[in-house]
Amino acid sequence: MPTPIYDMLRAYAAGNPARFHMPGHKGRFLPGEELAALAALDVTEIPGAGNLYKAGAPFDAAQALWAEVFGFSGCQFLTGGSTMGLHTALSLLCRPGEGLLMDRGCHRAVYNALALLDLRPVFLERPWLAGESLAGSIPPEQVEKALEEHPDVKTVCITSPTYSGVLSNIGAISRVVHARGGRLLVDGAHGAHLPFLGLAPFWGADAVVVSAHKTLPALGQGALLFTDGLEAEQVRQMASVYGTSSPSYPILASMDLARDFMEGEGGEAYRRVACRVAALRRRFPALTERSRLSLDPTRLTLKAKNGPALARALEERGVFPEMEDGGHVVLICTAQDEGENLDRLEKALEKLRDQLGEGPAVPPPPLPERVLSPRQALFAPGRRRVLADCAGEISACQVAPYPPGVPVVAPGEVFGKKELAYLQEIGYNMQTEVQVAGRDSDGAGAAGRK
Repeated sequence: MPTPIYDMLRAYAAGNPARFHMPGHKGRFLPGEELAALAALDVTEIPGAGNLYKAGAPFDAAQALWAEVFGFSGCQFLTGGSTMGLHTALSLLCRPGEGLLMDRGCHRAVYNALALLDLRPVFLERPWLAGESLAGSIPPEQVEKALEEHPDVKTVCITSPTYSGVLSNIGAISRVVHARGGRLLVDGAHGAHLPFLGLAPFWGADAVVVSAHKTLPALGQGALLFTDGLEAEQVRQMASVYGTSSPSYPILASMDLARDFMEGEGGEAYRRVACRVAALRRRFPALTERSRLSLDPTRLTLKAKNGPALARALEERGVFPEMEDGGHVVLICTAQDEGENLDRLEKALEKLRDQLGEGPAVPPPPLPERVLSPRQALFAPGRRRVLADCAGEISACQVAPYPPGVPVVAPGEVFGKKELAYLQEIGYNMQTEVQVAGRDSDGAGAAGRK
């Protein structure tokens, strides 16, 4: 398959040009043996190299190939990760001051966008699955009910898949949203590989952001924004607002090559890994579709009697998970894990079998009281306080175990006893200093609450 960006860079480097332009290594030298090969492909917007934020070659062709795979009319490459994509998409779909119906489990980048765009959040809480000790998918009926209660809200933002690999029914949710004249944004950061497995997890969405670097063989910060019904020029212009004016060509080329790889041998390897993961789910206690959940077929979410203890035990054996919580350990499995990595994981789990099983079930507390808008809280004069002493204070930051970065308390919300008790129970460091909103001249802050 064509790789327009990579081919252009190779052709330029092969001409051995005298580079009197950025970057300073001039394509000849980068300190560190491992980085040396990247220098030749690291260029700037010279003639023929195109511009990420303008129409033309080679980006139009490279992005069109990705859009075809995902079934969208448009694709925008991003070199600032899914964070850049979420900020870009929300700026395109929402006007400042509007309401946003959002998954409480959204990434912290969405919470930052609330403050930047002065959006009013209306939260969708995920149902708690006591049998699995984690949050499930978002029911379309819940979205419908929320939109009925908030008819002024026209944009919905949902995370699918979650860190644990849980997929929501985006097609059904999109029909609910579109029936009310709204638009749906999906944070699919962890799902860049899914269409290559023959799945259509984003069908019906108006915009989807995925991180190529999370699950595909692409360089860090490589991500993509897919859109339907949005003008390409608008998307490019807004992406330039949040992206660097010197986007990394090696990152862009790596996404070009990742697609080509996945449309060939990479997709086949990924499917074999999905079969291995299915076998591991049967052999060891893990999150499975028997729980009536739709799951990423390559995400292995183990059930642990003590998640942190199991994660550390795996690390001692040279196996490093993505994340853990009190009762789970999450492992990202990709085409590059086929063979040795999965063999090592299986052997380690066999030795640690006594640590696997049902762990603590700690459902998150109800939503905190919100007394300031996210923008007011983030930009208000504030001060630092130890988390243990924050009862009654208003948060000016996100207090979120990371990963997955889901806030227990978000900017503008009050630290109540139940939130502090929950953070302590899940092992959060209560001596951490956090930013709290101070009292301003308008009476905002603790003194201004009813």
